[in-house]
Amino acid sequence: MDRTIERMRNIGISAHIDSGKTTLTERILYYCKKIHRIHEVKGKDGSGATMDYMDLERERGITITSATTNVTWKDHSINVIDTPGHVDFTIEVERSLRVLDGAILVLCSVGGVQSQTLTVDKQLKRYKVPALAFINKLDRIGANPFKVKDQINEKLGRRAALVQIPIGLEDGFQGVVDLIKMKAVYFDGANGEIVREEEIPPELEDEAWQYREELLDTVSLFSDELTEAILEDRVTEEILLKAIRKGTISREFMPIFLGSAYRNKGVQPLLDGVVNFLPNPAEVENIALDLDDQEKQIILKPDPQAPCVAYAFKLEDGPYGQLTYIRIYQGRINRGDELFNSRSRQKFKVGRVVRMHADHMEDIEGAFAGDIIALFGVDCASGDTICAPGLNYAMTSIYVPEPVISLAIEPVDKISADRLARALNRFTKEDPTFRVYIDPESKQTIIQGMGELHLDVYIERMKREYKVEVTTGRPQVAYRETITARADFDYTHKKQTGGAGQFGRVIGYLEPFEGNYEFVNEVKGGHIPREFIPSCDKGFQACLKKGQLIGSPVIGVRVVLTDGQYHPVDSSDIAFQMAAQGAFKQAYKKAKPQILEPIMRVVVETPSEFSGNVFGSLNQRRGIIVSSVEDGTYSRIEAEVPLSEMFGYSTVLRSMTQGKAEFTMEFLKYGRVPANIAEQLMEEYRKKVEEDNKN
Repeated sequence: MDRTIERMRNIGISAHIDSGKTTLTERILYYCKKIHRIHEVKGKDGSGATMDYMDLERERGITITSATTNVTWKDHSINVIDTPGHVDFTIEVERSLRVLDGAILVLCSVGGVQSQTLTVDKQLKRYKVPALAFINKLDRIGANPFKVKDQINEKLGRRAALVQIPIGLEDGFQGVVDLIKMKAVYFDGANGEIVREEEIPPELEDEAWQYREELLDTVSLFSDELTEAILEDRVTEEILLKAIRKGTISREFMPIFLGSAYRNKGVQPLLDGVVNFLPNPAEVENIALDLDDQEKQIILKPDPQAPCVAYAFKLEDGPYGQLTYIRIYQGRINRGDELFNSRSRQKFKVGRVVRMHADHMEDIEGAFAGDIIALFGVDCASGDTICAPGLNYAMTSIYVPEPVISLAIEPVDKISADRLARALNRFTKEDPTFRVYIDPESKQTIIQGMGELHLDVYIERMKREYKVEVTTGRPQVAYRETITARADFDYTHKKQTGGAGQFGRVIGYLEPFEGNYEFVNEVKGGHIPREFIPSCDKGFQACLKKGQLIGSPVIGVRVVLTDGQYHPVDSSDIAFQMAAQGAFKQAYKKAKPQILEPIMRVVVETPSEFSGNVFGSLNQRRGIIVSSVEDGTYSRIEAEVPLSEMFGYSTVLRSMTQGKAEFTMEFLKYGRVPANIAEQLMEEYRKKVEEDNKN
């Protein structure tokens, strides 16, 4: 096996929003000599962090897309992906974790385990990614890393222990005590680049030995060698490092590091931890399915000489064409190689191979198993498996959550319309959680996404990157109409003008029905000839497309045809269709029609102290609370709320809970619209019809 694969790490940095992920990545770049000057996320020089390279990210001070870079630390090559913390951009985290071998979970020493930390932890477990924890911001007022350590164990269900304890906290935070070497570590120099080891301050000795005991106790579960060494009192640094590495890679243990990225303290020992404890690509089992052999599972070998298998996890349409981010699992990819896309079944030739550093790229000749690179000008989609010709493998794809919110958009002019189509085409290809469709009822272009911020960012990107001016409306809610009582009809359609006339009579009734529509024929004695029965059905169905209250589709109707009359000469297919339509209109008004609206199942997860506010906000929105479960400091509230009341809710919820709560919603059923709202909708529809008639 190639020795260099043992010196390779693929790691992601993920956490709750505002825990300091991007600041930490910036320090990693600086200490690995990838950049020569530190930029801050909300930099005074207007530069913004290196990894937040989009203008939008710099203005808002948040990460929107995951950025990739490659650094070298102590002869090890580390591919780093900085991921967003916002729930709206969760797909970026999903696709990054899918291709990573390890991760750093960043927590704030004041906030501790927050809602998005739980989401990220779920994702780490879903993709079986071993992780280190880094408790950041120890210089903040109220910092308490020991409390956060307990939360990691209790709330995340992890077996975790500190490998460092702090020397001082808040303003007095100076450095850390390394519990493996039993030394105090300080960070000197203008940007903390000089790491100085000293003896442990006497006042911290007892505490240090106490936490070292806790570390040994926890880690001895994974190593018999360490257990024996503890009993014989001969624990060496080497034995302890080996045991921690074994526990971390098997995902049974999570070592906790401490520091303050902003104050340049604690980052170098964390990098040592990445090298010492996280797996290299050869230590992680990756499986592909052989499509030619009944999807048999194949374990991929991280061997550069084996046939190539790679996974395209992210696309970006740049000024020079499509850039495809690829993780190589087996074999190698060189410029000029011929490869095969197992989804589209197309062969293609590799043009440019580049290594990414945020939005800068460096051309390379090729790369081998374990590497994360980008290819230019390859036509593929996110989640495609790329193999050497002759193989037909597929790797499991990423989990894509359903979009929860939609918005109607309309281009301002013809030029914008063409550009809009290009922009939508690109964004839907890049981001599986961003979807577009044309509403058949309102003919509006509707975009769907994970939250209002998600859609805001895309509308802003359309303006900046494609110069598209769009107007956004409130999305149309898909209302329906139905009937609530039985009503009889007896309608004759007669038309006598020169030549052949039209004649058809239908008798029967409408009644409420559980499904959408049912037609029952009970005509006896041939009063309506058999060939005209389907014509009647067709006529009734034509009326369902547009109800008479607000012009919405009609559901929940059974039509029973009991009798009728025909004329041997004047009856025809069209005559019975017209008779059925007249009969439906005649009976519909008597059948007590009502308007229905989509009811959504809404689940809110919030810290318990805000649950009262959340109950109030859902009640105000005509919501019915179905259940409320309290789990430690978090509450999970489930409610049924009309869709029309949910617009703008994410903003309200965030401001009401200091950004700590999040919600998901999905369609549940159609329910009755209250009388006052129904009147309002009917009035709007009347005005619209009058307007259309004038025009």
